[in-house]
Amino acid sequence: MADLEKAHKAPHISTFDIQDTASPPSSSSSGHDLPNSSSQRIRQASVIQGRGPLARLRHYEAVLDKKLGIEGAGPERILPEDRKPPRSWMMALVWASGTMNLSCFTTGFLGWEFGLSLKQSILCMIFGTLLGATLTGWCATLGPKTGLRQVSISRYSMGWWPVKIIAFLNVIEQLGWSSVGCITGGLALSAVSDGRVGSELGVIICAICGFVFSFIGLRAVLKYEEFAWAVFFVIFMIIFGEAGKHADNKTPSELTGATLAGTCLSLIAVVYGSSASWCSIGKCSLRTAVKSALSDFYVHYHHNTSSLKVFSLTTLGITIPTCIGMTAGASVASAFNLIPAWQEVNENQGVGYLVQVILYPQGFAKFICVLLVLSGIGMNCIAIYSGALSIQQFARPLQRVPRFMWTACIFVGILLLGLAGRNHLLAFLQNFLSLLGYWNTAYFVIVFTEHYLFRKGSMDNYDLDAWNDPSRLPAGWAGGAAFAMGIVGCVLGMVETWYTGVIAKRIGDYGGDIGNQLAFVFTLVTYVPARYLELKYTGK
Repeated sequence: MADLEKAHKAPHISTFDIQDTASPPSSSSSGHDLPNSSSQRIRQASVIQGRGPLARLRHYEAVLDKKLGIEGAGPERILPEDRKPPRSWMMALVWASGTMNLSCFTTGFLGWEFGLSLKQSILCMIFGTLLGATLTGWCATLGPKTGLRQVSISRYSMGWWPVKIIAFLNVIEQLGWSSVGCITGGLALSAVSDGRVGSELGVIICAICGFVFSFIGLRAVLKYEEFAWAVFFVIFMIIFGEAGKHADNKTPSELTGATLAGTCLSLIAVVYGSSASWCSIGKCSLRTAVKSALSDFYVHYHHNTSSLKVFSLTTLGITIPTCIGMTAGASVASAFNLIPAWQEVNENQGVGYLVQVILYPQGFAKFICVLLVLSGIGMNCIAIYSGALSIQQFARPLQRVPRFMWTACIFVGILLLGLAGRNHLLAFLQNFLSLLGYWNTAYFVIVFTEHYLFRKGSMDNYDLDAWNDPSRLPAGWAGGAAFAMGIVGCVLGMVETWYTGVIAKRIGDYGGDIGNQLAFVFTLVTYVPARYLELKYTGK
């Protein structure tokens, strides 16, 4: 406890920079001698100063943000005396709306798609989800201790410049998740309209609605997401009740030996990536967007909050709802063996029509699909805003461009990905989720090793005052080199629809995904000696 108290005595730094800048902040604007409110006003004022069309557009954007209650503050460290901790149980419920949805349900089809039995699929999904959730659970424990967002914490291991890679990958992650939301929402909208709205138009409508609501309805969407988990819990219980009796738990898998093992590894890699993907953005993506956003509330808990409580509630809060959605999907997919009509509907018309076929009566099924559409729009809306804000975190010059322009760029990217992947949802999910797992594994190993091996697991060894000062942070070449080697490892062991690594090919007939395992080993073996050398020659 003493080390936490000592760490938090460091003065508070508040700058205009949002998680990252192209150059070190000058001493004249660092805000050392300013209270939090004063430095925040200076930071916000700096956004609209200057002349020209961009400055005026930023001014109007700031006015609109204020009217809509959107937070303009950057990710400065939240001091213990400034914290307003939410209730503890929110650490679990906050994840449910983001995990228990149609995307999660569709991911459950992959076990059947891979040729596994229902039992094998469920076991792989539970294990992979729990394993991935533990990464996010541990990363969450650093929020209350430091009062810093995740990317800011990463600077203590990866340095000022390499951590920009993580910020960039976070933008890609937002694009991918938002595209999934557009695809699933578009398919559900097509089903609600009885085909009058095609899947292409459905994706476009969901993307446009997310784009519009990211300006005028973000608070309402976030309020909906706060309670949406309860709605989806009821929906999945109904699906279990309606489709569970048709689930095929008797037909064994035709896969055997190394091929079976490799297929199980590949499914675990996909599911693991879904849960592990939150570890790098879990505390940094939404609080910077809106005051009521919940996925960044960890920094507002007291610094002496039990790490075991944070870890347990976060891990279970991700694992349980994810497993509910995926096992529901796995049960429905297994019924394809007994009800070929369901499989035909799913392949030819999409998951939205499948939900309508499963549920009864039809009016109720359409109502469920409407809720699924809203979920897709909500996911899209939040990701669009967060992705645009993340782009501004790269460098000062990018911050001069009004956020809505970056929002438009994100919208175009989402639209293109959604349209391209609408007819290949399962392949899209397989590739996207696996790729998320690979780099998040390398990222986790670096942060975890730094904390326990080089900082002895003590907050007394963190200079929390230095989070935004490059001259006092590690040089970063150890973290950068380790991350790069982790990517090399995952390439050797990955199994994607478009590429199979040279090592992965040796496992069974179809390969076995060991990209995460190799990323773990390559990153660890590289980071430990490289970090010792970095400390020896730089002293930080």
